[in-house]
Formats: sequence, structure tokens, C-alpha cells
Amino acid sequence: MRIHVAAFAVLASSLLVATPAQAAPHQGGLHLGKIQYDSPGSDRGSNASLNAEWVEIHNNTRSAIQLKGYKLKDNTGYTYTFGTYKIGAGKIVRVRSGKATNTAANRYWGRAWYVWNNTSDKARLIKPSGTQVDSCAWTTRDPGTKICH
Repeated sequence: MRIHVAAFAVLASSLLVATPAQAAPHQGGLHLGKIQYDSPGSDRGSNASLNAEWVEIHNNTRSAIQLKGYKLKDNTGYTYTFGTYKIGAGKIVRVRSGKATNTAANRYWGRAWYVWNNTSDKARLIKPSGTQVDSCAWTTRDPGTKICH
């Protein structure tokens, strides 16, 4: 019996070592998820490069949320204000800096130059009432993409 118990203990400990660590649970509610603040390649201001700079907003609720009047702001004060747009339950929307036709998954700021600083900045999601819902900051220590939560 001791041999079986010892063998089970060795097997169980090896399984524990081989099992990958669980990620922290994802934040609930409406929040900033990931930010691509440094678009790949050189920053020459092409529309493709501007659209490779984006902020993800996650709706981790069980209901759609109307974002009309919500704002996305940076440290400089650049502000994107949502028009009539409803983000579905459990959905993600990316706000891209450049120009294109809005879709359910992508909204376009329509800017001719970059919003987010590569060296350090802070994105803020703000309700129409002015209450901050979430924020996410980065510095040069981050690799060009910031996972907020």
C-alpha cells in the first residue's frame, strides 16, 4: 500500500508542475482591455499605421451597453466621443486612431496623426456624466501593447 501511495504522490506532484498557471480572472463590467499604443513599423502617419494604433473596450456584462456620449481620452486631452453605438454583451470594440467606416467591432477616430504617446500616456474611459469608468497607463517599459487588466 505504501508503494501505491508514494507513486500517487509522485504522479500528483508531477501533474501539478506540468499544469500551466491560471491567469487572473478578467475584469468584469465595461473596461479597457488592451491598447496598441505603438503601431508596428515606423510612425509615418499613413492611415494604415494610424489604424494599427487602437484601444479595446470590453463589455463583460450580460447586457448590451449604449456608449453614446462615452469618451475616450489621453493625457493631452485628445478625446473620442462615441455617437450612437451599442456594444453587445460579452463583446469587444476597438477604437482605432485613423479613418475608415465604423463597424460593430471597430470605431474610427478619424485623426490624421497619432493619439497615444509611445513613451508614456494614459487612456481613460469616461461616462457621459463625467465619471471615469476605467483607465490604463503605460511607460517605455511596456512593449508597444499594454494589457490593462
